Amino acid sequence: MTELSGWGRYPRHPSETLTPPSPKALSSLMASRTGLVARGNGRAYGDAAIGERVTLVARGLDRIRAFDPATGRIQVEAGVLLSDLLDTMVPKGFFPPVVPGTKLVTIGGMIASDIHGKNHHRDGGFGDHVESLTLALPDGSIIICSRDENSELLLATIGGMGLTGTILDATFRLRPIETGWMRQTTTVARNLDGAIHALQATSRATYSVAWIDCLARGASMGRSLVFAAEHATHRDLEALQPGGEPYPSSKLGRLGVPLDLPSFTLNRLSVSAFNELYFRAGAVKSGYPFLVHWNPYFFPLDGIGNWNRIYGRRGFLQYQCVIPTAQAQAVLGGILERISKHGNASFLAVLKQLGQSHGDLSFPLEGFTLTLDLPVSDDVFPLLDELDRMVVEAGGRLYLAKDARQSPATFEAGYPGLPRFRDLRRAIGATGRISSRLSARLGI
Repeated sequence: MTELSGWGRYPRHPSETLTPPSPKALSSLMASRTGLVARGNGRAYGDAAIGERVTLVARGLDRIRAFDPATGRIQVEAGVLLSDLLDTMVPKGFFPPVVPGTKLVTIGGMIASDIHGKNHHRDGGFGDHVESLTLALPDGSIIICSRDENSELLLATIGGMGLTGTILDATFRLRPIETGWMRQTTTVARNLDGAIHALQATSRATYSVAWIDCLARGASMGRSLVFAAEHATHRDLEALQPGGEPYPSSKLGRLGVPLDLPSFTLNRLSVSAFNELYFRAGAVKSGYPFLVHWNPYFFPLDGIGNWNRIYGRRGFLQYQCVIPTAQAQAVLGGILERISKHGNASFLAVLKQLGQSHGDLSFPLEGFTLTLDLPVSDDVFPLLDELDRMVVEAGGRLYLAKDARQSPATFEAGYPGLPRFRDLRRAIGATGRISSRLSARLGI
């Protein structure tokens, strides 16, 4: 038995861990074991990728099977890391249609979580771009799911947290790019109202995201830096960085956190100081376009190895909710007010605009999503329960890939497609056979 956790390092659970070397071996394990779920690179924050009894580590399925440069269509096995795909394809002039906030995830995990990125308001989630996938069912049989074949199962698997079967490979299309740079423009928002309006004003941009100072109070509550960006063209490069390398190396310098920091390291004083420095540094660049390497624009925290240790040995909870547009300003303002008063040290607070999703368990809905990192402590759980009530009353929901503690009642209120998803699980024999700690906790 191995003790496993998600990236937040909370909760921790024992699980038998198996690493099948091939799709055939994986499907054989699917047929012979119960209480199992697949795991990619372990970057879900909570307990979604920990089997109730057995965890199948899919990293052995790591090949790029086919690529057509004329169309951008690519077929990859589910254990391929996004970082490896980027390192291979960006120098060839191609970029994934959607990427999350870390590149250290597998393609299978991206589909199972139906990850969303900084372009969801325009391009949807990653699942919207999956043309087909190969799925190992609970009885070990292997089927193809596409928009025309087994389409109901495809839509349930996208965002289904691995609970319909194990994804073996997937086919989707990469987008062509002219350079490995991003043309970024920064807007300073003096409060939450300004941040929401700035995101709406930049909705034509392919990518947009706001960093929020969640400890700011009073008239400055929710002050933000809004980063809008496009893939830079050759013309952009010549104008903003004449003679620059079109595809700069992605092997950038990387810092690391070698040990768990003491719990007192993150406090209102230290995080407020960091937020002030970050805000001022970003504000200096506001108002004019400049070039940023794709790596730090999309994956700023990947430049810090083992950054989850910053929150100490007890770990942390990432709280991500989405609130419908009409209620977003009032409810998110209430959440930030409670976080600020409570003094919880979240130096990562991100606001994005989302569109609709299509999977029964997919997270996005049309509105705004707020992400907070909070150290595990005895008093953080009542605070998050209070925030849950606000989210549910507003018609919002929590992201399953980040969740480690929401109640079944909160979950069921947020996902009206759950009964249909349960029916499909029963029909394919997944109930009881495919089971993660998350699904057991929430009664999926």
